[in-house]
This record gives sequence, structure tokens and C-alpha cells, in this order.
Amino acid sequence: MIIVTGGAGFIGSAIVWKLNNEGIDDIIVVDELGTSEKWKNLVNLRYNDYIHKDDFLDMVLEDDVPFPISGIIHMGACSSTTERDADYLMENNYRYSVNLADWAVKRDIRFIYASSAATYGDGSSGFSDDSDSVAALKPINMYGYSKQLFDLWVMRNKLEAKMAGIKFFNVFGPNEYHKGDMRSVIHKAFGQIGETGKVRLFKSHRPEYGDGEQERDFVYVKDCIDVLWWLFQNREVNGIFNLGTGKARTWNDLVKAVFSAAGKDPKIEYVDMPEAIREQYQYFTEARMDKLRLAGCPLSFHSLEDAVADYVKKYLAGGEKCLG
Repeated sequence: MIIVTGGAGFIGSAIVWKLNNEGIDDIIVVDELGTSEKWKNLVNLRYNDYIHKDDFLDMVLEDDVPFPISGIIHMGACSSTTERDADYLMENNYRYSVNLADWAVKRDIRFIYASSAATYGDGSSGFSDDSDSVAALKPINMYGYSKQLFDLWVMRNKLEAKMAGIKFFNVFGPNEYHKGDMRSVIHKAFGQIGETGKVRLFKSHRPEYGDGEQERDFVYVKDCIDVLWWLFQNREVNGIFNLGTGKARTWNDLVKAVFSAAGKDPKIEYVDMPEAIREQYQYFTEARMDKLRLAGCPLSFHSLEDAVADYVKKYLAGGEKCLG
């Protein structure tokens, strides 16, 4: 049985879809559905059972998991970069991960977990996933810090050789619809184009960047899950790895790709960035991908334009709203 935590969420449900495509449905989805709409991500998927995240943690802590487990893909976390409840993030993102990883390692269970590019903070320390660089990072929001704490726990306990951690950069694609303000700009932009015919982007508040010229490493969720599937198959490959395309693009590039996919001429309005997030805003991210490539992973990514076109035409404007 394969455990996918956060299995109803964005990347987690995409992984379940990938496993289904590989002929695997011996899957336990672990999540907390609550009153959100993420249950819709599960409708087209095949899996053995659903277990609430708290119930699954109780099973782990009591060492009373009633089925054999061949692997755990741990994507479950609160991913909001604006979450202010630090105690909640400590328990939900950090402590939960520690308990689950410790249990898995002691039983030689394949363990793959989600870290985040938010650990890189303002980017002034670069975007290297080398161990020495990871240890020195200074996140600028509590979400990033909760992820950094777990990376440090893995390193402190010398477990890098026993599990794989993935620092996801700006992931976008189908099954993100429930994420509210944390949805990708692509999803938001498509909605704005339909409603107003234009897209709003933040102005730059740094002289070295023009409006909309802030750069991010945007990566398609379908490419991400190909990497995760490869890691699951190659359990000898371990460590903490970046996962982005390795090529930063501007917000202007991104939005123009959305307009093109929607068959519209680009109309962009630049608005002031809220003061509350100006000090936490990343103006540039770009994954260094050498480490994963040298580990033997056959990296192949859609171009930004092709990925956006696939997402917009097949899912946002098309009939396939969710993977499956």
C-alpha cells in the first residue's frame, strides 16, 4: 500500500493520478477534507481508502497501522505563505513530518516529502540545494520556516541518505482550484480575463525590476509528478533536491502566455503591492537543478508557453476540470 498524505490536495492528488496511470490503485489517501472543495480532486481517481490525517498520525504514534506500506509520499501541509498561526504550522507542517518520517525510517519504508522554495527566503543566499547551503537558509515567512525546520531535522539526524525531500518552486496546473488566494497566477489570470478582459499584476517596488518583470521559476505539476514517480521507483536516490525548471521567467511572460492560450490580446494593469507582503516578497527564484540531474533523474520540462496552453485549453477552458 502506498500512502499519499495531502492526497486530496493539489500535488498530492496529481500524484495519485500518476500512480493510477501506472496501474497502481493500492493507495491510501490521507488528508483533512473539512468544508473545502478539494474532495472534487478525488472524484476521478482510484484508491483503496481515505483516512483523516489525525487518525493516521494516531496509528503511526501507536504503531498500529493495520496494513503493509511500501512507501509514503508526504505532501500534506498547510502551504499558505500568509498563515499567521505559528503554533499550527509547527504542529501541522513540522511535528507531523518528524513523527511520520521517524516511523518510516525505522521500518525501511520509502519516504518522499515536500519541502519548498519558500525556504530560500529573499533569495540573497542563492538557490543551491547543496547541504551546506540548505543549512544556512533564512526563510522570511512562517510557512517557509516550518519547511526549513524539517529539512534541518533530516540533516541533523543524518537521514539525507534515507529519504528524498523536494523543494518545489512555483508549481501550477490542474487540481489547484480549491487553494483560494494560494492558487497560481495562471488560474487567477484566466478568471480575470473572462471577467474584465485584463489581468492585474503587482508593480515592482525595487528599482532594478520593472513592473511585472519580477521573475519566478514556474513549473508544471505534470512535470513535477514525473520526477516524484522516478524518485519513488529509484529508492537508492536520496537527499534534498530542488524541483523547478531551472529557468526563471517574468510575470509578464506568464500572463502573456495565458492571454495567448485564451486567444486574447494582452492587457495588463499594474497595481501596488500590499504593504503587508512587500518585505516577504520574492523578486527572483530559479532552481539550481544540477544535484537532481547528477543523481540520474531524466529531467524534461514543458516550456512555459506549452504548459500554460495545456492547462488553459484542456482544463480551465476545456472539459477536463481535474486530472483523471
